[in-house]
Amino acid sequence: MNTRIVVDGDSCPVKTEIVEIAGRFGVQVLMVSSYDHLLKQSEGVATIQVDRSQQSADLYIANHIVKNDIVVTQDYGLAALAIAKSCSALSPRGELFHPGNIDYLLERRHYHAKARRGGRYFKGPKPFTDEDRSNFKDILTKLLQHLQENVQF
Repeated sequence: MNTRIVVDGDSCPVKTEIVEIAGRFGVQVLMVSSYDHLLKQSEGVATIQVDRSQQSADLYIANHIVKNDIVVTQDYGLAALAIAKSCSALSPRGELFHPGNIDYLLERRHYHAKARRGGRYFKGPKPFTDEDRSNFKDILTKLLQHLQENVQF
């Protein structure tokens, strides 16, 4: 299986879980973050640090992912780029991004950004819970099992 897990590591709350699950499946992990965030390199985990500008990690990931990679990100734009490159994309809460939901998510993000510029504010994301962590672990495990069972030579 030529799958890697590529992680938008700046604000990812499930790094430990990713490394653990990837190790069970023998999958390499690439963690990408800005210099402001210290990432631990370990067996099976490569780290890349990029400059501090707002989209540096996302741009690095978008330019280096290849077909069948799994991208873990909270950014809908990066998820859309991953889908376009035939990668799987999921959020740290275990939401699987796919062609059937990404357009809606991008549209909603645009609507909220436009409303904020107009002076309207929305609540931020809900606090990250143990249920979110468990859901992420289940989805990532199922995704890796599916990819492993459907390997094409």
